Amino acid sequence: MKQSVSLLAMAAAASVAAGSAVAQDAPSIATVVKIAGIQWFNRMEEGVNQYAADTGANAFQVGPAQADPQQQAALIEDMIAQGVDALAVVPMSPEALEPVLGRAMEAGITVITHEAAAQQNTMYDIEAFVNEDFGANLMEQLATCMGGEGEYAVFVGSLTSQTHNQWVDGAIAYQEANYPNMTMVGDKNETFDDAQNAYERAQEVLRAFPNVKGMQGSASTDVAGIGLAIEERGMEDATCVFGTSLPSIAGQYMETGAVDGIGFWDPSVAGYAMNKLAQMVMDGEEITDGMDLGLPGYENVTLDGKVIYGQAWVNVTADNMADYPF
Repeated sequence: MKQSVSLLAMAAAASVAAGSAVAQDAPSIATVVKIAGIQWFNRMEEGVNQYAADTGANAFQVGPAQADPQQQAALIEDMIAQGVDALAVVPMSPEALEPVLGRAMEAGITVITHEAAAQQNTMYDIEAFVNEDFGANLMEQLATCMGGEGEYAVFVGSLTSQTHNQWVDGAIAYQEANYPNMTMVGDKNETFDDAQNAYERAQEVLRAFPNVKGMQGSASTDVAGIGLAIEERGMEDATCVFGTSLPSIAGQYMETGAVDGIGFWDPSVAGYAMNKLAQMVMDGEEITDGMDLGLPGYENVTLDGKVIYGQAWVNVTADNMADYPF
């Protein structure tokens, strides 16, 4: 991302003095993501590592080998046992993590979450945007591509993933209000953040609903799996596929037309923002509506209770994906 390439230089320049103070205490901040080893969270780790480099904090990232709330909870238990100062968590299932995050807070650990606006046991949850609005944005593009009519299917990484369901629910509500000649077919297709599962679910949709014209994905790997299914059937011109992903994941399918477009926010900026927010809370800084976190998309945040919303999404197609080299 051109804007993000200079992100961490900007952030470093904005917090030189703070970084010197932090380095003396070397707080430990553990970022715990949904799953290790996929491109989305590899990109997030770049932001976490850059925060550590800029500030001197002992900031690091861990994640389970599978997208499993219980494995994620076990990792958080490990971090509590290690006595970290703060946790920055992207929950696979906010509800499933409430007990362990509660124990972390009882132990005096600062807890920040991301993609979990309904999380109770957190100091603050930071969102890149209002999730339903992002889902409506994806649906507007899907509907335009479909000519405002026809059958479409939706995919989520998990039926317990709050943000994925908010995106899809926001998309469906937008479609029903604005495109009455479109019809959702089937239920939410659950993919467990796995491209192979998305491919298999897409094949099932294509067999069950041969007239389907559109598919909307939520997990970063969804559109890649869907795109492969579309390519194998030679349906690039007959279908429309949009969803949340990254160019490094979906780019090859956008080049062939099997995927028509993606939306996303830069995970590295989100990782940096979570860690910065954790440090601000530990330092006793006041978190206010309209404040500038000094990061792209988070210059004028909205504070709603303990949920912080930025304005950080971008829409990408084959025409502009070269601007976002990650």
